[in-house]
Amino acid sequence: MLFNSLHFIIFFIFTTTAFYTLGGRWRWVLLLTASAYFYASFIPAYLLILGLIIVFDYLAGICIEKLSGIRRLAMLIASIVVNLGFLGFFKYFDFLNANIAILLNTAGIDFHAETMAGMYPGLALPIGLSFHTFQSMSYTIEVYRGKQQAERHFGIYALYVLFYPQLVAGPIERPQNILWQFKTCNGFEWDNLRTGLWWMAWGMFKKVVVADRLALVTDPIFAHPESQNASSLAIAAVFYSIQIYCDFSGYSDIALGSARTMGYRLMTNFRSPYFSHSISEFWQRWHISLSTWFRDYVYIPLGGNRRGNVHTCINLMIVFLLSGLWHGAEWKFVIWGAIHGSLLIVGRIPIPGRLPIPPLIRIAGTFSVVTLAWIFFRAHTTNDAFLIIRKLATPENWELPHLPLNGNETMFCLLLIALLFVKEYSSPAFVPERRSFWPLLGVVSFLCYLCGVFGSNQFIYFQF
Repeated sequence: MLFNSLHFIIFFIFTTTAFYTLGGRWRWVLLLTASAYFYASFIPAYLLILGLIIVFDYLAGICIEKLSGIRRLAMLIASIVVNLGFLGFFKYFDFLNANIAILLNTAGIDFHAETMAGMYPGLALPIGLSFHTFQSMSYTIEVYRGKQQAERHFGIYALYVLFYPQLVAGPIERPQNILWQFKTCNGFEWDNLRTGLWWMAWGMFKKVVVADRLALVTDPIFAHPESQNASSLAIAAVFYSIQIYCDFSGYSDIALGSARTMGYRLMTNFRSPYFSHSISEFWQRWHISLSTWFRDYVYIPLGGNRRGNVHTCINLMIVFLLSGLWHGAEWKFVIWGAIHGSLLIVGRIPIPGRLPIPPLIRIAGTFSVVTLAWIFFRAHTTNDAFLIIRKLATPENWELPHLPLNGNETMFCLLLIALLFVKEYSSPAFVPERRSFWPLLGVVSFLCYLCGVFGSNQFIYFQF
């Protein structure tokens, strides 16, 4: 059930209406049932796997709170191992097996790597596994640290993991932010409905009108980079930067909006990241729930920036290599993470006598290096990514672009990008006032219907 589908719109209307019809005592039952149905709409069998993780971490949280000393730590480690074990099996089995085979065969040991599909036909990566795994680990870690009481109400805890707006692609919530909200009886408030519906409409616009239309350019070009010239590849790279932002932030807007219509406030995941003046600032604005997760649970426990520059640089690189692996079990994602880690390290080097750089140049420079890094993220293979980089670096490859759109369609894409940047720069948190709300909501909805690209285009981050 994709957010950009009629199925979801019907589901959302029914769930939200029923939410306000029921008394507060039974709302958790409604939301838990609706969320289970939402997840089962993708692959029903994987609801069982998620259920097992929920039961284990629910019991682990209670045990961690009751135990002390080494047994308390052992229970936390068990919870982390179980969560990472499921994630590792489904997401990294083939990657590890293939690389072990390469190492052994290089050493002269004959080894044939089995794939998961070969060993277990029909088995696929559960949708959103990386997201709800990290959210589950947040809970047990926070209980261990004494910052969150273990939740005794099993249904409320299950809802913390399963809550449909942020189940499959975040934001990755902390228990302190959302658990207490599920115990609060929210009365109907017009401002919540107005804000939520507007966020949903704007998120849908970014997804179906901007992101999926730009995909009409990026998909065919990245599918065959060997037959493209440098200017076409450069345009595709810039378009993909906008596409992935509109796709992922569009999902987040719909997630935050659908939760807000019921009075629940999820954490903000994006703050106009392409207006960042540096890579460091970019990661304070992009996928905030993931970057803060790695900061709090990996970077700071490793020592953060408290042990000198060398250790700080090592810690940064570890975090971004892990971030790359979190996104995908391929070397291209590891390289993407290494690029960002390296850029952050370089940004820490003091340069005596450096002249101040105008803000616009800093924004353009940050956007450019982020866009170059996205090439590894989007390319089908690592070899394709390096091929694109080589073509961009070769002057003879720069010719007039050949895009898979006609002139009018290309101009429309450029107009959409300009509109997006103006909106993000001037009023990123804009919500219409009461008098203008319904007309503007109608206009945006009509534009989605009129200009949207509909089909089976799932959100990019669903694959993670």
